[in-house]
Amino acid sequence: MVRRLRFNGTGSAGGGCPSVHEDLDTGEVIVHGPPLTEAADIEQLQHLSPGEAAIVVPREVLADFGPRDREPVVIDLEAFGRLFETFEHTAWRLETRGRYGSDELTDTYAQFTRGEPVLWDHDDDWCRNVRDQVAQGKRFERVRIVDSPPTTGQLYLLDNARRNCGAGEDIRNLPRLRAGELRLPEEDFWVFDSRFVALLNFDGDDLIDVELITEPVAVNRYLQARDAAWHFAVPYDEFAAGLPAADR
Repeated sequence: MVRRLRFNGTGSAGGGCPSVHEDLDTGEVIVHGPPLTEAADIEQLQHLSPGEAAIVVPREVLADFGPRDREPVVIDLEAFGRLFETFEHTAWRLETRGRYGSDELTDTYAQFTRGEPVLWDHDDDWCRNVRDQVAQGKRFERVRIVDSPPTTGQLYLLDNARRNCGAGEDIRNLPRLRAGELRLPEEDFWVFDSRFVALLNFDGDDLIDVELITEPVAVNRYLQARDAAWHFAVPYDEFAAGLPAADR
């Protein structure tokens, strides 16, 4: 089976080697770089078996890009909500799920599934806060992954995007197949100020709590995913217009 490898980083400014990759399924670390070639050096190595090769890796490469075990920092939903008022410049989200339980409890979801025009509230707490933050020069951005054909929940959020973008968000969409080709995480998360990540933890379809990720190497992985997703995603209205009529 072909490994699913994630590039963690390199010590070379030119993007060469040595470099560190991580197996997304096993957690194993793959390092490549210049080989150790001097016979006198190789003779000093213990437990070097036939077929194995020794490579030279600067200490800082492993320190910067090797995975770390740590205790998760988990916050409740109230503390999570306050992040949207206290961030400094950018709140960016990747949405990957086919459905969200909280959406399905709303009157607007019922209206949508009945085929009625949705009566969006443009002055609820979320929209007021987005307008307030955007007025201060801050940005709200999202990429939503969409299946083929889209789920009912994803179509609902396509309709919802008109309201959120009207308040000041920038929402774009990306087909799930393309997201897989880009090896985007299958996680829902927010990135705040390119400095820390709020990883959303679900129990079934319900959001239960949020893990804060602040370790720089881990944050950098999410930033790489953000940049790739944002580059290939398209504005929600353009994406919706491109869906086959049967999928809308």
